[in-house]
Amino acid sequence: MNIGGFQKNSLIDFPGTIACILFTQGCNFICPYCHNPDLIASPQKRADDRYDENKIFEFLEKRKGFLEGLVITGGEPTLQKDLIVFCRKVKDMGYKLKLDSNGTRPYVLAKLFEEDLIDFISMDIKTSLENYHLVLPGKFDTQKILESIRFLMEKAPAYEFRTTCSRPFINKDIMKDIGEMIKGASTYILQKCSRNVTVLDPEFLKEDNHFFSDKEMLELKEIIDEYVGASVVR
Repeated sequence: MNIGGFQKNSLIDFPGTIACILFTQGCNFICPYCHNPDLIASPQKRADDRYDENKIFEFLEKRKGFLEGLVITGGEPTLQKDLIVFCRKVKDMGYKLKLDSNGTRPYVLAKLFEEDLIDFISMDIKTSLENYHLVLPGKFDTQKILESIRFLMEKAPAYEFRTTCSRPFINKDIMKDIGEMIKGASTYILQKCSRNVTVLDPEFLKEDNHFFSDKEMLELKEIIDEYVGASVVR
């Protein structure tokens, strides 16, 4: 695993579970509001900053009985060639696993579910399918996003969909499109885009129109509530 960061404990990132967080290196998206820009670069460009996988396992061994789970986030974890092998090792140690993913590699998710390696998964939905080109460079089959959504709703033991809300990626019409994509889902998280963090594109923060007010966030929530079991604004 190409590991770009590690947080030793968290009480909020894995619902109902005391966990640590592993950040994988490398992402296939270029979201301008990304809060982890250092993790987007390829592992080859960041080799000196990567964490020793063996030390992660040593930490997990020492923390048995105190920690309950591990969150694997990124970057995009499903880009890691040895993700499944890594997850097997963690599960064999008795830990629960939560995965954060952008849903671009449904065949990886299918394998993880097939082996019962994931206890909880959060999938980011960036925008409507027709607008994915805004955050994902090059050619991409957006049907893969729909495949991943279906896998979560049919196979995941616990899941949530979530969206970082900012313009031009989200508006009321796009929120309706997202609602149709995840219709019948149990949980959807609307995340207010923050201006108080380091992001991939600092120029993005300078435009007031990119950001929703609290009132506008609640209006988006009202739209998505027609499609999902429960929604939360964060």
